[in-house]
Formats: sequence, structure tokens, C-alpha cells
Amino acid sequence: MTIATLEAVEARTLTLSRTLNATPEQVFNAWVDPNVLVKWWGPQGFTTPELKLDVREGGGWTTVMVSPQGSRHHVSGVYKVIDRPKRLVFTWAWTQDDGSRGHETEVELTFADQGGTTLMTMVQKVFAEVEHRNNHEGGWTSSFEKLVALFA
Repeated sequence: MTIATLEAVEARTLTLSRTLNATPEQVFNAWVDPNVLVKWWGPQGFTTPELKLDVREGGGWTTVMVSPQGSRHHVSGVYKVIDRPKRLVFTWAWTQDDGSRGHETEVELTFADQGGTTLMTMVQKVFAEVEHRNNHEGGWTSSFEKLVALFA
């Protein structure tokens, strides 16, 4: 890859980290237990009234997030790596208006024990456009605020 290509990929990659007041097992569980996931999934003000999680490598997942204005946002993917409680990797694609799946990205989460807290790092790549990466940064940042509050 050329330097320009690498820079373009980096610009379309999102990396976020948060320190959570929980064990890696608890934080990992927040991603795979539907009873916990619905408490923080989606930006502030959004709810998640529908979700299906087949938590196994090759298993599918789907959620429906509803905005405060009532618009529904469908997203789905497939679990690629489940290494409890250290690492979780899955694909991500929004359902388009015509019912097809949009551009697919990969989300990789790592959970590092920090002696009483957990450093959670998420890398989502490669977005089709920098604008999509930026939109996800806002959504994940808001969601992660809810996740941090869950363990406060």
C-alpha cells in the first residue's frame, strides 16, 4: 500500500477508548447479554426495543434503535471472534431503505484489565467515507457515555 492509501484508510477508521469501573468480564458481558445491552445501546435518547443476538462465532446479531423522534434504525452483523473476556469482533451494516445491507465495517473490541477497572478499546473500519466515520464517532461516543454511567 502507498502512503496515500494508508492515510485514506486511517481517515476512515474510528478508534475510541474508555475506562470503565468494572471487570473485563462485566464489560464484555455488556456487549453480549441482551438484558444489559438494551440499557446503553444507541445514542442518548435512543431506545433498543428489538434485538437478537446469536453470540457465537459465525452467529448473527441485529438491533433496532429508535430515535426520540420515532425513526427506526436497523443494524446487523455477524460475530467473527469471541474471546471472552479479552476480545470481541463483529461486522456492522445498516439496513437501507430498500431492505438491503449497506456498506459493511468491522468492529473490534478489546478489554484490558487495569487492576479494578477495564480499558475498553474499539476500532471500527473501514468506512466508505470519512463523513460516515465521523457520524459513528458521535453515536458511539454518546452510547459509551451511557455504558460508563452503567458501571459508575
